[in-house]
Amino acid sequence: MAREITHEERGPFVLDESDQGDDGLIYVCRCGLSDSKPLCDGSHNATADEKEGVVYKYANDDADGERSEIGEIDDDCEE
Repeated sequence: MAREITHEERGPFVLDESDQGDDGLIYVCRCGLSDSKPLCDGSHNATADEKEGVVYKYANDDADGERSEIGEIDDDCEE
């Protein structure tokens, strides 16, 4: 499964103790859909039924947005 996500930030985000959950851990978003990036807000639950090998785009990069299958993303792109 893959997702196309549009990122607009150009610098790092510093995490500290205030970012810890009740369990003392810090959860970082890896799905790209969290509204509280870089922290996880549970938005990844929307991806549970994505099919293996399919690339998806969520409208407005929002877990509640309409999900569409898109063409393959070329992993071999050179910068």
